[in-house]
Amino acid sequence: MTEKREYTGDYPDKTLYIPGPTEVREDVIDEMAQPMFGHRMDRMTDLYTTVVEDTKEFLGTENELIVLTASGTEFMEAAIQNLVENDVLVTTCGSFSERQANVAERLGKDVDTLEYEWGNAVKPEDVREHLEESETTYDVVTCVMNESSTGVRNPIEEIGDVVSEYPETLFVVDAVSALGGDLVEIDDHDIDVIFTSIQKAFAMPPGLAVCVVSDDAYEREVESDSASWYGGFQRSLDYYDRKGQTHSTPAIPVMLAYRKQMKHMLDEGHEARSERHREMAEYTREWANEHFDMFPEAGYESQTVSCIENTQGIDVAATIEEVSEQYDFVFSNGYGSALGEQTFRIGHMGEHDVESIRALTDAIEDVADL
Repeated sequence: MTEKREYTGDYPDKTLYIPGPTEVREDVIDEMAQPMFGHRMDRMTDLYTTVVEDTKEFLGTENELIVLTASGTEFMEAAIQNLVENDVLVTTCGSFSERQANVAERLGKDVDTLEYEWGNAVKPEDVREHLEESETTYDVVTCVMNESSTGVRNPIEEIGDVVSEYPETLFVVDAVSALGGDLVEIDDHDIDVIFTSIQKAFAMPPGLAVCVVSDDAYEREVESDSASWYGGFQRSLDYYDRKGQTHSTPAIPVMLAYRKQMKHMLDEGHEARSERHREMAEYTREWANEHFDMFPEAGYESQTVSCIENTQGIDVAATIEEVSEQYDFVFSNGYGSALGEQTFRIGHMGEHDVESIRALTDAIEDVADL
């Protein structure tokens, strides 16, 4: 039985370099202190239509978009429930793609997996071969854009191009730890559903999930007999079309903060924001290759999270603790028991830049005596 540990509020501030949550601008946090108002007032319509349309503009998509009070996991589950009648092909290469397969199984779907060893990326040619040779017509193919457990960035654009050749099969992408920090042309590559959580590359407090939905995905759900109630595409999008609001009570303070942050993101621009993340990723990879090795397959490294192989055998847990104590910087160990000491991870996403990442790597060098 877990015992209560009283939250005291007396904690030192730490700079976050984990794969989310990440650092949040002070003026964005301040937005959450506004007086409360009703979620059916005209003010809410102004707020929600602003965040939806600004996000569509930032992402450069003509598809429909939902901002829902939830973790991104809600859309991981809802996309399967809404779009898969029977068969789904889940591409797996790490913890979060394997979770997608588990979610689909728990929803009672017939799940086939195209499996890769952790650290390797999903290959478009393998997806094509599987679809060509399978006797099954899949309702959906899924892929994780950015496997933050392994630091792999899967080529979802090329995979989307392959899946688009199969008109009965929709393409669903988990972009939780990448969208907003790694540019993807959603519409150009026929991605039917792509979702994220705002506490990662969007540099927001947790609390909202964002999902882009194609017309084909919407129509598929309309024909479904078992769509999600809370995460239903039709329910959310039809309510927005009628009322300009969310169908259920939203986290209004977080949405106020999100409006402010999206204005910052529009000011920076999608391409410039992606370029800044690319520069951070390149710096981190160069540093890692100087002192350690990168864990992901070469050429498929993430633009937002670097997973570094602990080739020097440092005590990862102790190093994380000491860097936190001495520098008030927090980075992450490897994901799960298999990679906990074999790797460590640096989240270079959100509002960080190369200089702030360099401050962390300098601290690691000092503590680990590199």
